[in-house]
Amino acid sequence: MTANQEFVQGDGTDLHYEDKSFDIVFSNSVIEHLGTFEKQQAFAREAQRVGRGYWVQTPARECLIEPHYLTPFIHWLSKPVQKRLLRNYTIWGWLQRPSEQTLDSVLAELRLIDRNEFNGMFPQASIWLERMIGLPKSYTAYKVPPATETTASLKKSGALVSNQ
Repeated sequence: MTANQEFVQGDGTDLHYEDKSFDIVFSNSVIEHLGTFEKQQAFAREAQRVGRGYWVQTPARECLIEPHYLTPFIHWLSKPVQKRLLRNYTIWGWLQRPSEQTLDSVLAELRLIDRNEFNGMFPQASIWLERMIGLPKSYTAYKVPPATETTASLKKSGALVSNQ
């Protein structure tokens, strides 16, 4: 870490920062690990509250392949059925040989989000849809932060170039 960086460990559903404290909030494949829809909604609200802009990505529930288990279709089944299949019928299960405790923990943690839910969590965002063989693979909600005086002066000086 450099002198202008600080490591802070916290709860993304309850951040102890003022509104718009950060230029960009970046989250890559975190929101699906929060277990419940309510926690996912809280995470989305906090990202939008503390960031002037944000980039939040998550795998799409509609994707044929479940990215954590590397197995097709299993994420569309109920949690009890998933638990019965995970250890012996998924690539993840073959490679990791998860214990009962690990299976319970992973199943309690993972909750993939569908497009309607994701759109509802980020009503002010642009949503980028990544596709794989024509089907949704992931969603990214993003909002570019508004220009600041610093941004304007960098553009004027030629130090910041925009592709727009």
